[in-house]
Amino acid sequence: MAKMMALKRGDLDSVPEREEYTVTILGDGQRSLTDACLFADAGFKVICAGANHWLQSGGTPSTTPQLSTHLDKHVKTGRLTTESDIREATAASDIIISHIPAAIDNRDRPDYSPIEKTCREVGLSLRKDSLFILSSTIGPGITENLVKETLEKASGLRAGTDFGLAYSPIHPSSSGAFPEAASRRVIGAIDHQSLQTAYLVLDTVMKEELVQVRDIKTAETANLLEKIYAEVKIALANELADFCEGAGIDLLEVQRAIDKNPHSYFLPPQLVSDSEMAEAHLLNYEAEALNTNLRMLTLTQRINRGMLGHTVHLVKDALRACGKNLRRAKITVFGASLQPKNEEDIFVKRLTDKLKKQGAHVWVIDPLFSHQQLLDMGYRAERALKRTVENSDCLVMAAGQERFSHL
Repeated sequence: MAKMMALKRGDLDSVPEREEYTVTILGDGQRSLTDACLFADAGFKVICAGANHWLQSGGTPSTTPQLSTHLDKHVKTGRLTTESDIREATAASDIIISHIPAAIDNRDRPDYSPIEKTCREVGLSLRKDSLFILSSTIGPGITENLVKETLEKASGLRAGTDFGLAYSPIHPSSSGAFPEAASRRVIGAIDHQSLQTAYLVLDTVMKEELVQVRDIKTAETANLLEKIYAEVKIALANELADFCEGAGIDLLEVQRAIDKNPHSYFLPPQLVSDSEMAEAHLLNYEAEALNTNLRMLTLTQRINRGMLGHTVHLVKDALRACGKNLRRAKITVFGASLQPKNEEDIFVKRLTDKLKKQGAHVWVIDPLFSHQQLLDMGYRAERALKRTVENSDCLVMAAGQERFSHL
């Protein structure tokens, strides 16, 4: 195998050169699948390891149409394969990219044990001169402390000397579109050689210039704060929408008027998924350790969480306007998750449970999940769209992604 950490500028300029290297992608979500396709498109051999169970049965996941097409193409050509054993995949790889996320416990505190466990498995088979890139959203300092120490202890190797260590999260578009995910990325590394190698590798899948920062902690913080800032803007949009609703003002007309200004964009109100709220918990935890009170963030979380109850009230009002009650009404919810193909996002589940507790009969439809998957997630579902919406008293668009744009 070629030595990854000996890479020089120009060594990855062509597909034949990239075919000499193997990339292992860890994770089973939209980001990991997108990364896998980007690297396969660039010419690398790609192994989807660990939780990527969808390939083991010879199929591809139900995701956005364009991404699904790319996955299917690379599976058929053999450029993209799977391996259930993380150690086996690591031993065969020059580059390991982990998208395993942190969990949030019942006290809203981060639980990094899934990341730690994965790093321990990787470390047991990590080869000298390989490159490890963490792409999960985490709190500042986690890569250089927990991740680095776990990899070093399990492998007996030293980061920055025996293997490269970098941090670079992927930024898929809010619609889950592909390959727009190749348009932006920030990168930080433990040392200059790791930064240079990671830059050369990631640059092969980028459309725009990679943003290099001075260290890993800066990259971690930039990723986290960007997402938090977006959540704060959503909270303000939700508050302004609530005002317009109470004042009897047409919010859509207000939005159209504001958007006529080329230098202004009025963000529409929207729901925030549990995975997006998790990012606020990561930052709050770090702030508490520094005895810092992030008042705006606390208010943001309260506002966005309140949108669940507000959505139920909107359903009630819509039914009442039609002379119907929520009790015994048939409601069809479009979207099993706010983000594409995210089985871990339970916001929609909480919404359907709240509606059912008040007597409604709730069905869910989502083309990114199979009928059986929807049933396994605890939803009432039909196989056909027509049968699902038939005789519905109210339709709730919980997800605004491209999966429903044709309706």
